[in-house]
Amino acid sequence: MRRPGHHLRRLTQTVLNPPSLSRDRALGISERLGALTILNSSLEYLTQTKQTDAGGLSDWNVTRDLKRESGPLLRKVLESVSGRRTTKALHVSRALGATVLMAPGNQKWRGAVSLYLAASGLLVYSRHLYGTDGSDQVSVIVQGATGAARLVPSEPAKDALVWYIAAQANLSYAISGWVKLFGKQWRDASALPGIMRTRSYGHAGMWTWTQKHPRASKLLTHSVLALECGFPLLYAFGGRLTRPVITSVVLFHGANAYLMGLGRFFTAFTSMHPLVVYTAVPKTDPVGARRDDRLLPLTAAALGLSTAGAVLSAVRRRMTVRQGPYKGEMFTAPSGNVLQYTTHAEGDADQPVVVFETGLVATPEYFAWITDHLEDNTRLGVVSYARAGYNGSLRDVSGPYRLDESVADLADLIQGVVAQGRPVILTGHSLGGELARRAAPLLGNRLDGVVYIDPSHPAELLRSTQQAKTADRLSESFTQMRWFLGLGTGALMSRPDWVEELPDHVRKRVFAQYGDALLWQAGRREWEAVQEDFRSFTGDLPPTPGRGLVISAQQTVDRDPEQLLMHAELAQAHREGAHTVVIEGAEHTGVLTQPGHAIKVAGIIAAFATATATEGAETRGEEVAQ
Repeated sequence: MRRPGHHLRRLTQTVLNPPSLSRDRALGISERLGALTILNSSLEYLTQTKQTDAGGLSDWNVTRDLKRESGPLLRKVLESVSGRRTTKALHVSRALGATVLMAPGNQKWRGAVSLYLAASGLLVYSRHLYGTDGSDQVSVIVQGATGAARLVPSEPAKDALVWYIAAQANLSYAISGWVKLFGKQWRDASALPGIMRTRSYGHAGMWTWTQKHPRASKLLTHSVLALECGFPLLYAFGGRLTRPVITSVVLFHGANAYLMGLGRFFTAFTSMHPLVVYTAVPKTDPVGARRDDRLLPLTAAALGLSTAGAVLSAVRRRMTVRQGPYKGEMFTAPSGNVLQYTTHAEGDADQPVVVFETGLVATPEYFAWITDHLEDNTRLGVVSYARAGYNGSLRDVSGPYRLDESVADLADLIQGVVAQGRPVILTGHSLGGELARRAAPLLGNRLDGVVYIDPSHPAELLRSTQQAKTADRLSESFTQMRWFLGLGTGALMSRPDWVEELPDHVRKRVFAQYGDALLWQAGRREWEAVQEDFRSFTGDLPPTPGRGLVISAQQTVDRDPEQLLMHAELAQAHREGAHTVVIEGAEHTGVLTQPGHAIKVAGIIAAFATATATEGAETRGEEVAQ
């Protein structure tokens, strides 16, 4: 008679028994699962031709415009394969190739078919653009590597290609998990019910289950996090965790396929698993003993060099940011904060000085088109600066940040760097507009006016549904950017399109600022203060001294009509008069960065400054006479 627990011990031994899977068998399984992904994908495109018809999501007459920044050779290749008949022929050939790979065998010609599927996959991926996803990317990688492994004669090269796929799998799961950890919804376990209630990927029955069983739902959510973050642990303990980890991940993808309709993801990602299992076979096993693992130390060395390069890049980026513009100077405010500022133009003594205040997670260089235009085409004084924590400006205040800190710094900067007697026009974009409004009373009779460029309103988080919805996501974004850039990933960032729209002489510096972790740290600090301040706002705006000018971006007020009302209220708060202007076609950031919009804004500011300067001079003359 068997002792109690005998079956449990046998089950445990089976589950924790290190795997033994040969390389050829692993390649064969991966090859066929990848082919099944491609077959599914091409049959979808062949049966859904409306996507490539005129007006469809993959209409080449539309998607070709998205490739205008690509090199001429790539554009020519895409043009040659993007006709409807050619695209159809490509998918037919891919479906046939995938079907052939389903057949049994281990012949070398299978490698040539796999390489064709990988190469054609790159073409159709670029051709379709919409409807492509991570499963298509994985299938290209798997078919390319398995095809090459079939054809190369070198045993070490075959193992290196297998290790390449295994490394891709480990990175895919681990990075996905660790990125999720930065998201509040994954940490508090609201992500799963949130996804299950969406139309695109939701499932009514599963959502209902999460509501009835919140503790189990939380446990499941955190289990997914642990599984993804800890995926590389399958190599620990001599491969004993390989079976439970791979089984759990297969079940995870199966659930996603059923609940979220991600069928292609199931075959695509599981096609990497056999190669992972092969690399996890312990060296005590004959299969593992024959495996060539020399790619691992080479990869570790490359990773070390890459890390060193990323650190060096971050140091150079920070030096560029701290240095600031060549005409930059420093001012120490009474608060102790050291502010980096630039006098773009002294202007004529009888003309006002326009002082620019930036928005959240923004720098003075965002105003480059406007400041350049005012410097070259007017007699105005022009000054811009970076708030404490941005660029070369240092925050030395030890207590928690409040908006009043920046308001006081702005007023003190003006008193310290703008010549006495010169009138001032405060100009702020986004949050900078609100800071300028609050600083206006502190300037006394030096204030000629306030210009708001697509400004914030202290009641926007209470009145604008759109602003309220994005508030939490914005906090998470700032946190994620700070941590990611702090890890040296700035070297991997590509230059955003809006940076390319700025004047050439500031692009390099702005891109360095964008990739600086301290910018996002300052932005997160300010955003927390903004939320606390704005959510406590009550009543009406108090009267604002001086004349006002509110410049709205059309896309902002079209997307959220409440913003238009709040912009009007900012203008009405100026008892000395104000008017509003809408820049047609402009969006919130583009009103500064796109040259056509920005130069138009500069002209409006110049006209406003001229008008207010005349009225201000008359008013000050009357005060002196009295």
